[in-house]
Amino acid sequence: MEPPVPLNDGTLFPWPAYGSGTALRDTDASTPVASAIRAGFRHIDCAQMYKNEASVGRGIASALEAGGLARDALYVTTKLLEVPPGRTAADTLRESLRLMGLECVDLFLVHEPVRHSDLRQAWREMEECKMLGLAKRIGVSNFRVQDLEEIATDGATVPVINQIEFHPYIYEASKPVLAYMHEHGILPTSYGGLTPLVRIKDGPLNPVLVEIADRLSTQAGQAVTEAQVLQLWMKKKGVPYTTTTSKPERLQEYLQVASLPGLSDADEQLIDTAGASAHHRFFCKWIDDGT
Repeated sequence: MEPPVPLNDGTLFPWPAYGSGTALRDTDASTPVASAIRAGFRHIDCAQMYKNEASVGRGIASALEAGGLARDALYVTTKLLEVPPGRTAADTLRESLRLMGLECVDLFLVHEPVRHSDLRQAWREMEECKMLGLAKRIGVSNFRVQDLEEIATDGATVPVINQIEFHPYIYEASKPVLAYMHEHGILPTSYGGLTPLVRIKDGPLNPVLVEIADRLSTQAGQAVTEAQVLQLWMKKKGVPYTTTTSKPERLQEYLQVASLPGLSDADEQLIDTAGASAHHRFFCKWIDDGT
């Protein structure tokens, strides 16, 4: 694990997080989640949208028992999908907690602003979740500048994080929201950071990553992968990331990034330039549509 990052409420954010979305969505995630915890991950990121909170909870319980770990050894994040008529965000979180077998989550996020016709009301209900002790802290995901501004009313809780899709192909497009978050003390965190390696295997970024990985392998005296180079890039940008894999051998690869030498400014610039030559958003494409 990397050194934890301070949040605007004075607490620490452990990373990288192990995510239960993508390949694990709508599946029994108990074994992958337990394997991630045994490998050394201490932050589990899930969501109501992924429809696997119950199995995530089983994986957490199994790993805690097998490792002799207390609940507070883990940081658990889940996300609000939407608020059905006649219910509240707290009602949905109570159901998530029941499914996961937990008394509270460490972090509860609004997953997508576009799912809420009254975003300020949704945020007030998130504040209630914190007040009730169902979530220790609250944040958002996939929020644009206008969404963050909409919930920034007088006296409103400032989100501790905004989890966004983040990789070199959308770094340029992300600069306005990154600047807003920096100004207001909101930590940017990443999901989908390795997606370029899977979705665009012949893109302009790939040869740059291969070149840097080869160079770092020589410097480190061990094999460095293109995935690790992307994770080093996110680390240099100051953006903690969530990563997901169903392959046990990848777990240690991702955790070993913490022991690798950091990217040079020159290598960071090479990646920035390659990423800026093409724009690819793989999730929440409505962000680019401006809707």
